[in-house]
Parts: sequence; C-alpha cells; structure tokens
Amino acid sequence: MNKFKHQFQEIFWHISLSDRMLFVKHLSIMIRSGMPILDSLWLLRRQAKSKTLQKIISELIVDVDNGQFLSVSLEKHKGVFGNFFINIIRVGEASGTLADNLNYLHEEIRKSYELRKKVKAAMTYPIILLVAVFGISTLLMFSIFPKILPIFATFKMKLPISTRILIVVANFSIHNGVYMFVGFIVFIAAIIILLRINVIKILYHRLLLSTPFIGNISLHVNMTAFARTMSSLLRSGIKIVDALLIVADTMPNFVYRRQLKNVSESVKRGEPMSKYMLVNEKFFPPTFSQMVEVGENTGHLDENLVYLAEFYEAEVDEMFKNLSTILEPLLLLVMGIIVGFVALAIITPIYGLTQSLKIK
Repeated sequence: MNKFKHQFQEIFWHISLSDRMLFVKHLSIMIRSGMPILDSLWLLRRQAKSKTLQKIISELIVDVDNGQFLSVSLEKHKGVFGNFFINIIRVGEASGTLADNLNYLHEEIRKSYELRKKVKAAMTYPIILLVAVFGISTLLMFSIFPKILPIFATFKMKLPISTRILIVVANFSIHNGVYMFVGFIVFIAAIIILLRINVIKILYHRLLLSTPFIGNISLHVNMTAFARTMSSLLRSGIKIVDALLIVADTMPNFVYRRQLKNVSESVKRGEPMSKYMLVNEKFFPPTFSQMVEVGENTGHLDENLVYLAEFYEAEVDEMFKNLSTILEPLLLLVMGIIVGFVALAIITPIYGLTQSLKIK
C-alpha cells in the first residue's frame, strides 16, 4: 500500500525544488532559534503557497503532535521528498544536530537548484529557435501552401524539382495532418510509458552514456550528483555503506544506481570505495577515483567529495554553454535552409512564367 502511495505521489504530487529549499531553510532557522518543531511546522503551514506542501505539512503536524519523529512522518511522503531528504533529517534527529543537518540539506538543494537554472538558461535560446523552426514549418504547410498550390496547378510548364517536392510534401501534410499529429502524440506517449519500465530505462541510460558528447555530459552530471549527495550524507554522520545505498537511489542515471550498489557491496567486503572505482574507469574517471582514494587515505573524504562536486559542476555548466553555442548556429542554419528552400520553390516557377510571358 505504501509503495503504491509513493508511486502515486511521485506522479501526481509535486513540490518544486525552490519550495523544498525554502521549507528546509525556514525550518532550520526556526529550530536553530529555539522554536519547537511543532510550532515551526504550524508557521510553515501558514506561509506555504503550494497547496501540495500545505497538505503534507498538515499531515506532518498531526503525526508530530502524536509523538512521531519528523523523519518517520516524512517516510509517508517518500515519493515527494526521497530517501536522501528523509535520511539526512533522521540522522539529525538521532544525533541532536537537526538544525545543522537541515542546513546541509538546504545547501544541497540550493546547489541543485542553481545548476538546473544554469542548464535552463543555457538551453533557453536553442529551444526558442527549435520552436520557431517548428512554428514556421507548420504555418507554411497548413496556411500558406494551400493558397499557393492551386496557382501552381494552372501553370502549363514543367515545374522545378524544388517546387514538385514542395507540392508533394504540402499535399501529404494537408491530407494527413490529423494522422501525423495523433501519431506524434502516440509516439511521445509510448516513449514515456516505455521509459517507466526499468529494463528499458537502463538500456536508454546506457545508450546515453555511450553517445558522443551527450554521454560525457551525462557522466559529469552523475559525478556531480554523486559527489554532492555523498559529501552531505557523510558530513551529516551517515555510515559510508548506508550513504552509498541512499545515493544510489537518488542518481539520475539507472546505470550509476547499479554501479553504486556494486561499490556498496565492495565496501561491505572491507575494501575501500576507490578500489572498485579505479578498475571501472568507464563509469568513474581516473581523476575522480584518485581524489576519492586520497580522501580515504587522509580521512578527508567528505572534503574531497565537496571539491569534486564543485569541479564537475563547473564542467557541466561549461559543457551546456558549449552545447548551446553549437546548437544556436545549427538551428539558425536549419531555419535558413527551410525558408530558403520554400522561397526558391515558390519564386522559381513564378519567375519562369514571367520570362515565358515576356518572350511571347
């Protein structure tokens, strides 16, 4: 029943990263100031703008008022908050450092939020260009071409190849537009459904990692997520084996989820975390593994992971900027080719007709 509830919440309940960040930050400040947790939750309930967050806080208030730990109550909303969020709070409650752990959690969420903002900012212009290309193509196919095609049909002359191609494409689009639209929707829906199947998701994530350039971005994103989350868990006092399992559940790529579970098994056998990483360079770059090894040998693993997280985050930011720089001229070129081809296909026969009339 709980598993079904978590899946339901994951699909239909949504709390934005910014709302979670503010919730944790305000709760940390209130607890640090000496305010009882129940009073803090009541205040946060009144301040919350998200209806979903209001509902969840209301349930937390009831549970905490009945003597439950906050982390136990949050377990009922694992589909919304995730294991990482809940375990950081659980360790804070057990060690008496809840305010500090909430602060760690806030920093983790804030950095994830900032990285997402950078990625969105880098990809905004290419997406606008892509929408513009699609919009222009749709406008030409369904609005302009139907008015021009009858004119071409009256020409008693051999039409250029570009015009004939245009007529075939336009006729097909006009007569099959509804089927094309429905087919596109069905195709997207099928992909979404298939990607919910773990076996398909693993194959897709493996393909992502092996794709040139995109695979390198995916690797760096996963290294950033691993280093950032692992450092926060270790600083909050969670044991390394438990931390690895928690991090595995939070990884965006399912291939890395499996790899980190393998690392956890290796650590259970008494081996250092870096040993497995060093022999699996395909998933863990040598620089990353060696820094982990140095951290294990010096007793500063959490600090080294923070450094790695910052390093790989900067790399990801730079990669997305480069991707945006590459995509912008490519999309402009595609837009220019489409518009140029259409202009050529329309103007060439008209020019040919006027020339033939002049000769007559």
